[in-house]
Amino acid sequence: MPMIAQANKVDLKAKLFRGFSDSSRLSILNALRVEPLTVNDIVEATGLNQSNVSNHLSCLRCCDLVIRSQRGRYVYYQLADARVAKFLDLADELLADVAKGVYECTHYDLPKEIKNGKCNNH
Repeated sequence: MPMIAQANKVDLKAKLFRGFSDSSRLSILNALRVEPLTVNDIVEATGLNQSNVSNHLSCLRCCDLVIRSQRGRYVYYQLADARVAKFLDLADELLADVAKGVYECTHYDLPKEIKNGKCNNH
């Protein structure tokens, strides 16, 4: 990776975390922790519809979090890097300790007025 200014590294890291922040994408990544899966397998494992899975897989592939491979007439998707699974494992471990605070936190689901910078409370 070419040298990136520190501010850009922070922005890039924030962008990476946005890839993990969508519950559908996170469900897909969790399903792929176990083994490579087809779209139909992912649909069954996550309960998401096929269109939604395909759209999110496209996003995850674009971000290099997921790769695909052709096996005969089937396409299988898997995590692109074992560190993605380790990252998810670490998130599970951390969440075990901070779940109550995260659940009760009101700052993650902010009203639109606050998200758009119209709130003077913060």
